[in-house]
Amino acid sequence: MTLAPVEDLAAVLAVAGDLVEGVRPGQWDDPTPCPEWNVRHLVGHLVGGDRLFTTLLRGEEPPPPSARDPRSTDVLGDDPAAAQRTAARELIEELSRPGALEKIIQIPVGPVPGAAAAHMRSVEAIVHGWDLAQATGQAVRFPDDVVERVLEFTRAKLADVPAGRSPFGPPRPAPADAPPVTRLAALLGRPVRG
Repeated sequence: MTLAPVEDLAAVLAVAGDLVEGVRPGQWDDPTPCPEWNVRHLVGHLVGGDRLFTTLLRGEEPPPPSARDPRSTDVLGDDPAAAQRTAARELIEELSRPGALEKIIQIPVGPVPGAAAAHMRSVEAIVHGWDLAQATGQAVRFPDDVVERVLEFTRAKLADVPAGRSPFGPPRPAPADAPPVTRLAALLGRPVRG
């Protein structure tokens, strides 16, 4: 199987890492487009998700859901950017192992092959990277070609999500000529400007 989903994920995790590095000291408690999370919670969610998928790919027992809530468990420590880069690197290493993309892992929404897990982490990195950029006044610089592939994957898979189980809000409108990241954010329930 091609490593394209892993290469795409590595690219978006690198951009997400740049966004985390761009958070200024006074912004960690600021609100985000995710009403229940401030900036620190949002970044903790991203890092925790990468760590969870790494654990599952290794065949290890995941922490209980209560220990994965970024509002009650701090996975960032004193250096959130380093925590994000380490979690991203370890996830890419696991997904790059022979057979990892074909391996079925049990994630919170059900069993998926590693390739689908890589796509799902790309969705998370991009949309929450967009959230982080909005919350901290940073530019969003995800590669358009990668975001287009993730947007195509997301459109195809959203129909498979049972009603009431979607971790995202209902789709919102976006201008047809909007950049791919804006269209993905709108598809996943973010209000976007035209």
